[in-house]
Amino acid sequence: MTETPAQAGERENVYADMWFDPACPWAWITSRWLLEVEKVRPVTVRWHVMSLSVLNEGRDLPEDYRWFLDRAWGAVRVCVAAEQRFGPEVLGALYTALGTRYHDRDEAKDTDTVRGALIDAGLPEDLAEAADSTAYDEALRASHGEAMKLVGEDVGTPVIQVEDVAFFGPVVSPIPRGEAAGKLWDGVRLVAGTDGFFELKRTRTRSPIFD
Repeated sequence: MTETPAQAGERENVYADMWFDPACPWAWITSRWLLEVEKVRPVTVRWHVMSLSVLNEGRDLPEDYRWFLDRAWGAVRVCVAAEQRFGPEVLGALYTALGTRYHDRDEAKDTDTVRGALIDAGLPEDLAEAADSTAYDEALRASHGEAMKLVGEDVGTPVIQVEDVAFFGPVVSPIPRGEAAGKLWDGVRLVAGTDGFFELKRTRTRSPIFD
């Protein structure tokens, strides 16, 4: 019996590469959605770092958002330092630890929280020293630049690439679970993979919901 395209697709594993900044609550929701997608679709997520601080350099921004960006450097620097020392495989656990503390527990975005996240992820505490160092900024900018090359400069985090298609988002709240996550994945891939498709958007009417 000849197998259908749908059946063939069920066997075909694909990689979803996601670029994240741990400080972004919307990226956090997207990342948790992707982990749900892994459960119901043949998808493996690979993690990469990008930076809202780098993205917004030189822009005229409100004082409160500038304050937020000044404090967002630390976590992404630590992520890059961990990746360089132990490989990209550690980024998923570290991101989960940081995001859980930042967003689910609403802990301060400071070095103490980063140090706690490193412990949660089974990584050495001394990596927290990278938060206040510029030594990893070149590598951080390079990783951020990879994402921007895929989607352009007028977007933020998250950026996702699946095979030869890349896009910003999706921006969604709350986190889709189970088969709802899979259906959103199917739809996003269909829309983003349409030749000439660029944007679909509406005004956000709710805050990030992390449950």
